[in-house]
Amino acid sequence: MYLRGGKLNMKKRTRRPSNPFWIIILVVAIAALIYFNQVVVPDMPALFVPSPTPTRSQESLLNEAQAYVADGKLSQAIDTYKQAILADPRNPSIFIELARIQIFAGLYKEAITNAENALLLNPNNSMAYAIKASALDYLGTYDEAEVAVSKAIELDPNNAAAYAIYTEILLDQGQFEDLQAAIDLSQKAQALDPTALETRRARGYVLFNTGNYPESIQEYQAAIAINDKLWDLHYSLGAVYKMQGEYDKAVQEMLTGVALNPTNPDILIEISRTYAAEGQYGKAIQYAEQAVSLDPSNPRLHGNLGVMLYQNDEYARAADELSLVVHGGTTADGTVVEGLPLAPGRVANDYYSLYALSLTQLDQCAEAVPIMQAILTSIAEDEVAYYNATQGMDYCRSTVGTPDIEPTPTP
Repeated sequence: MYLRGGKLNMKKRTRRPSNPFWIIILVVAIAALIYFNQVVVPDMPALFVPSPTPTRSQESLLNEAQAYVADGKLSQAIDTYKQAILADPRNPSIFIELARIQIFAGLYKEAITNAENALLLNPNNSMAYAIKASALDYLGTYDEAEVAVSKAIELDPNNAAAYAIYTEILLDQGQFEDLQAAIDLSQKAQALDPTALETRRARGYVLFNTGNYPESIQEYQAAIAINDKLWDLHYSLGAVYKMQGEYDKAVQEMLTGVALNPTNPDILIEISRTYAAEGQYGKAIQYAEQAVSLDPSNPRLHGNLGVMLYQNDEYARAADELSLVVHGGTTADGTVVEGLPLAPGRVANDYYSLYALSLTQLDQCAEAVPIMQAILTSIAEDEVAYYNATQGMDYCRSTVGTPDIEPTPTP
């Protein structure tokens, strides 16, 4: 056999000695790889998957919400109750408590929705019907409110809050024939739970409507002692002080209400009327203007401002504001205001009457007479409005002469 390629190299190849430095590097790298694979990788979030967030217990959320209510932080309390509902959407009691706080915050429609949510979970929940009735009462839908509160009492004849709410529904309708029924209901609530906030408030309201002002003050003060961060309690207490002629105390309580609920124009209106009762018309106008700024499309707010201006002998400005109530119109900044139909009570006594009288003071009897004729022929039973219209007609007859009163359509 012939071998090609010349001589064969039959010598063994000798191995090069290993470098200790590179061995160390290799060992460290392997160890790092093992650590990364077993420790780091399991803790890494998966790609494109939302990282988990820690969830709070429902009990923690409810405690926080109650603390917010105690501090008068109603918006924060509402948000926290909503979080608690997300944690347990099948618990009707949370919906009920949320609705209750929404009523305190003036969110009446939202309160009705959550009371109804509670009823979807438990159709026989007496408190859900009671809270729904309260929200309906604030919205002025009294018939529906009475149906709901009656159902609450039917389901639980020992529900003190339901009797208290029923008391307020009857009083808010202004039907004096229901006064004794309201008294009886408030006493029933008192017998069932004399220390409850709803009971104290209802008793205070009854005593206010029956002219028992010192006792009414005691009840409202007792309610405030339970929770002093609720604006409507301070507002109501201020109204009682006003009726007693304690104007400084009245304003102090109402300003506390403003601090707790700065977007509610009703408190500002009551402050303006309190200052007007003292004869401080400049301050009365100031607060009336603040109320209008909160809701410039509301004709009643313009009406209140017009009354304050009239009492301060600012007849031209008064006529401009009251015209928005009687005829409707557009404000200087372009806000549309819908007028109010003639009706007995404040609309006729203050807004229509003083609008006509402002026009007479401006020697505009041609515009004033139809307003006064409408009052005399349409709502003669309203004694205050009738008297004001009669005085205005006499003035116009004596100054420019007017025709005899003839029935005319209500403006």
